Amino acid sequence: MDEKILSATECERCTENVCISASQIYDTCRAKECLENLRVFFCAEGQNIIESASSVKVTNAEVIWVYSDVESLPFNRGYYTVDLKFFFRVEFNAFTGLRRPVPVDGLACFEKKVVLFGSEGVAKIFQSKYKEDSFDVATWKKTNMPNAVVEVVDPIALNSFITYPGDPAVSEPLFDISSVPDCVHRVFDNTLVDIPGQRQVYVTLGLFLMVRLERDVQITVPAASFCIPESDCKSSEDPCDPCDLFDKLCFPVDEFFPPKKCDFKDYEPSLNNAPYEGC
Repeated sequence: MDEKILSATECERCTENVCISASQIYDTCRAKECLENLRVFFCAEGQNIIESASSVKVTNAEVIWVYSDVESLPFNRGYYTVDLKFFFRVEFNAFTGLRRPVPVDGLACFEKKVVLFGSEGVAKIFQSKYKEDSFDVATWKKTNMPNAVVEVVDPIALNSFITYPGDPAVSEPLFDISSVPDCVHRVFDNTLVDIPGQRQVYVTLGLFLMVRLERDVQITVPAASFCIPESDCKSSEDPCDPCDLFDKLCFPVDEFFPPKKCDFKDYEPSLNNAPYEGC
């Protein structure tokens, strides 16, 4: 092990500049969105449950997919518009009288547009891609457009309610259910429907997201050596005594004792209250 430890002087001598291809971030932004009164679309079976429900309660909300489209911004060199379309799967408990609540899930959508700087590029890009049962396929892009990257966490459910079409409390979204991509439709058991005149469910979600524009660039970085793995790969087929494996596990002491408030990562003691001495 001592033979692998190099002094600072030795590291300076072995360092060399190497050229790598990487994604450089040209511009980025973040947003905290309160998505108020998003229409939720259900399949035919789920819509029948909503018709007989007196109320609904959100149990879970998750991001299925985010579609992004990058277009150059006219009269603003180097700037681009990024059109984003978010698709959420929202799960509810529908209360239909004295019976147990019935689980039902549906689709909600949200659109957003941002403007970011992505520099300029007119070079044509050609890449070779391997396709199974075929020769190598050459793919290309006509112009060197920046790539949009969207980071988002699952939303926070803030509110939900049932209403009838034409309710003045909500505005009808300009969204066509037929425009939903097939990859989103396949998340649900059956086809989503939009039947005129039937009851509708609206949900309010809190969303945190970050958007950035990247370009593939070639940069020079200092390097000392290649990244060579030092540990051996262990096969899952190696015989192992279950009791030996169990003996290697530490006793989960924390699982038997509930954590104190100060043990939580986001804990911040109030200025109006004295801190607990045990913290």
